Amino acid sequence: MTTRPRTSLRWLLVRRLVALQAMVLAILTVAWIGTLWAGGFVVPPEPEDQTIDAIRDAVARDESGGLTLRQTPMLARQFAAMPELWFLVRDKSGHSISRGEVPAEFARIGDALDAVGQARLGWTIGDAPRGGARMRWIDAPGGPLQILAGAGGTVPWHRFAGVVAALMASIILPVTVVMALATLIATPMVVRRSLAGLATAAAEAEAIDIDRRGTQLPLDLVPSEIVPLVRAVNDALRRLDEGLERRELFLANAAHEVRTPIAILQTRIESLDLGPQTARLLEDMKRLSTLADQLLDVERLGQTAAPWGAVDLVDIARRTTADLAPLAIAAGYEIGFENTVDVLTMPGDEGALERAIANLIQNAIQYGGRRGRILVRVSASELCVTDEGPGVPIGDRERVFEPFYRVSPGTRGAGLGLNLVREIARLHGGRVEIKDSPTGAHVAIMFGARSRLR
Repeated sequence: MTTRPRTSLRWLLVRRLVALQAMVLAILTVAWIGTLWAGGFVVPPEPEDQTIDAIRDAVARDESGGLTLRQTPMLARQFAAMPELWFLVRDKSGHSISRGEVPAEFARIGDALDAVGQARLGWTIGDAPRGGARMRWIDAPGGPLQILAGAGGTVPWHRFAGVVAALMASIILPVTVVMALATLIATPMVVRRSLAGLATAAAEAEAIDIDRRGTQLPLDLVPSEIVPLVRAVNDALRRLDEGLERRELFLANAAHEVRTPIAILQTRIESLDLGPQTARLLEDMKRLSTLADQLLDVERLGQTAAPWGAVDLVDIARRTTADLAPLAIAAGYEIGFENTVDVLTMPGDEGALERAIANLIQNAIQYGGRRGRILVRVSASELCVTDEGPGVPIGDRERVFEPFYRVSPGTRGAGLGLNLVREIARLHGGRVEIKDSPTGAHVAIMFGARSRLR
């Protein structure tokens, strides 16, 4: 499915405002010209001017300097449109030429109008209807000519189009360009200032994560048109917070409720005669107990962290290894502890660090193939747990830290152990990696500059 390109609000407004301004300006200009035309303040193109232009192009001089008439296509079209067309052409030297029946009243007045540049000749209102005339002096190659032609004809559409184009070019286009430039400059500034509050809300939204609950986007600087959207987002955030709180409460209550029957069942199994089946039952009970502890750890990590103090990572790892040694031995492993430093002090939560190390050891017990050696090692740079099992495939080394993810769906466990290890490491400013190992799995926690040797 293709995604439509996003349109910038500021440029969308610029385009639409410029188009609206041009349309309004065109409507106002047409209305203004129409008003002037109706009031007689604008003289429309006259049809006789078209006839006079055709006559001008057809008149020429003969060898003696007299006037002669050439048959041109334009003049032929004028006669075809007005068969009764007449005209009289003269110059100031007394040469003249005519065509058609020139009314006697107009034939006698040519020299009387030598001092007049142009005139429209007609009759008094109430007289019997008679044809009028149009006179105009023009500049021709052979000198000025006076052309007197009968009234009538039509104005071709391109003359009107030329008038409209001239008006557009002289009035509408310059004003539109000025308004478009003003809109182009002002609109982005107005949009930027108007949406400044929305940028603040977006920055707040980007900072929201699962550890910042109760966050609401600010409404005070958001434009009123966008307030419903921001309120809807705030309502959605509130519902998500409520749902997350209910989920955590359910996990905590379920984990607390299940620990009691697990403890009772473990006590009853321990009272049985020791044997292979008893060892397997105890191992399964330990797995159930670990799952309950992990669910509680999920809930604890979301709460306010316990007061931190200076802890010795070497001592914590040694004690946790000793506590889980019987479980590892009963599962068929050898288990060992090594340290290259005597003390590794760091600020932290001792209980959380114990759970992280215990999860790594229990993970090795569960997936180490029930053979070989499990080694817990503390050095100046890391704490690692290795085993001699099949290891973790390279393609799954990132995903195994996701909650509830298991490499093989048929394996036991809830897929929470490594996720909790990663969260505890992050809580202490460290990170977890699964490194390459020739013998099996190699899971290491690096705490960085928080730890110091003594």
